[in-house]
Amino acid sequence: MEGPFNVLFLCTGNSARSIMAEAILNTIGKDKFRAFSAGSHPTGRLNPFALELLEKNRLPTAGLRSKDWSEFSRPGAASMHFVFTVCDRAAAETCPIWPGQPMTAHWGVHDPAAIEGADESKRSAFLRAYSELYRRISLFTCLPIETLDKLALKEKLEQIGRMN
Repeated sequence: MEGPFNVLFLCTGNSARSIMAEAILNTIGKDKFRAFSAGSHPTGRLNPFALELLEKNRLPTAGLRSKDWSEFSRPGAASMHFVFTVCDRAAAETCPIWPGQPMTAHWGVHDPAAIEGADESKRSAFLRAYSELYRRISLFTCLPIETLDKLALKEKLEQIGRMN
């Protein structure tokens, strides 16, 4: 495998976790990776708490949008090298056939958008999800992808997904 590597983060609504993952990877892995995100049932809007957190951490939000995963399975779509599900519902769904036969892994993160109550509780849940994604994505960007065989790479990706 040779970079730059295209990475797709999938969730159900594509409004929070997958959006944050896209922004994080496009920032910390900008020379080696190109990140995208999508949802199986996109909400069509970005969660304001996710946007607030990205902006607070000085990550670019321009161009981020909630979109259907079919955009990435159509003829002519960019081939993905990696596809990561970040929510359990998307991981359990039947995914489209991705052009290029990307390597896949499940990196489940609790849904901060499901938290009810005061805004501070919501912000705390978003910060936990963001921190978990940031740690996993940081580990991913440090992998010697070019030197690992497919089996070893798959195991490393699954290990990252089991980390909290």
